[in-house]
Amino acid sequence: MENLVTYGLTVFMGFFAIMNPIANTPVFLGLVEGESKEQKKQIAKTASITAFVIVVVFVIAGKYIFELFGITIPAFKITGGILIFYVGFEMLMSKKSEIHTNSSQEEKSSLAISPLAIPILAGPGTIVTAMNFVPNAEFIHIGIVITIFAFMIFLTYLAFSLSDLIVKKVGVNLISVIGKLMGLILAIMGTVMVTEGIKLTFKL
Repeated sequence: MENLVTYGLTVFMGFFAIMNPIANTPVFLGLVEGESKEQKKQIAKTASITAFVIVVVFVIAGKYIFELFGITIPAFKITGGILIFYVGFEMLMSKKSEIHTNSSQEEKSSLAISPLAIPILAGPGTIVTAMNFVPNAEFIHIGIVITIFAFMIFLTYLAFSLSDLIVKKVGVNLISVIGKLMGLILAIMGTVMVTEGIKLTFKL
């Protein structure tokens, strides 16, 4: 039992470090700028559920999915890094990306899926972290990983849903500054992912 508690704490710390709901909230605010409170909640809900499903699928069958499509971890990191860099660069330049300025419901759902669900919430780091916890794990360990990830997704959804309250408390100008800062951080994160992917590819 003690080993399971230790394992659970390790999994929680791993997911919290890679996802950090608090750090992702300004990123969410930057992406959904101009949307109503209800639309923000809907986007947060769709992104959270999508991210949860994606990671659970990879926890259960990730190894076989990668083998089936010939996907490598380096290629996954490079592609995810490019996507994150693109979003971060547009936020930094104060340019409203086509990714999040569309008005139709279908396009808003698209925003929730990409870039929010993947690669921001269920990006290469999150998926690889989850897969690393269950390489040859028993069913109970897989259950613990899925349960803890569900809790992290719930915390993320709460943080995103309360984003309007955060704006009221912090102020629009500061949020704008934070948004630019998060854009810079996202761009850097994207660059780091691409660099890691290249290093793994060429075994540097």
